Amino acid sequence: MDETYQAYLNRVTKLTLPDAYRSQIQNIQESPKFHGGIAVPFPGYTINTPGEADGRNQSFYRHLVATQALMMSAVEEMEPGLILPVPSESFHLTVADLIWDSNYHEALAHTPDYEGQLCDRLAQSFTKYQASIPERGPIELQIVGLLVRPRAVAIVLVPIDELSYHKMLQLRRAVYQNSGLIALGIEQQYPFTAHIPLGYFAHTLTPTHYDRFLDIIMNLNDRWLGAEPEILRSHRAELHKFDDMNHFYHQPRFPTVEF
Repeated sequence: MDETYQAYLNRVTKLTLPDAYRSQIQNIQESPKFHGGIAVPFPGYTINTPGEADGRNQSFYRHLVATQALMMSAVEEMEPGLILPVPSESFHLTVADLIWDSNYHEALAHTPDYEGQLCDRLAQSFTKYQASIPERGPIELQIVGLLVRPRAVAIVLVPIDELSYHKMLQLRRAVYQNSGLIALGIEQQYPFTAHIPLGYFAHTLTPTHYDRFLDIIMNLNDRWLGAEPEILRSHRAELHKFDDMNHFYHQPRFPTVEF
């Protein structure tokens, strides 16, 4: 959680290099969050920025829709059914993962009014964050390319400056260092990599298609070279609940925090 801004930039930009893609492409496999092309139950909670419903980022999300369409067209021509696209209304940037799947079910079984307690303690973390960053203003992130993982493909982003990175870092610290949330089973499990999922793999990639898939990814990345940067400006983060990887939602009682 204490990674510097420059260390984050160095780590994330390396994920968009050909060698990084090659190592990931060889390990592509069916996502366990889907079966037979259908999203399986995978409930939990997360802290996201608003998705395409945020009127101030319509242009950014239209660009993601176009990128996803180009990717799906090329991949379907190469190997039909390889990628299951995420519905555009479910595009989301996760600021902090909270709890999911078996840990979620176990927490609900042992804690009466789990959601109420989660909301109350998360609101405390949001208040602590705002005290540490008294001046309000959006965080800004720039697309650097596609991110390929063994079970998914996403857009990967970097904060455009150290202030935006610091704000996200401080919010994550306020969440993961809250003893009340830790008691609810909330803990940091992964290094932070800002990304927006575009699709999940439905099956393994045919080895003879490794090079073709790499070409598709690199060609899509080339669209950002020399172009006007695509910037996501997020003014707030919110508690979201999800039932599966295609259904994320924020309810009126859920806490929010202004950047």
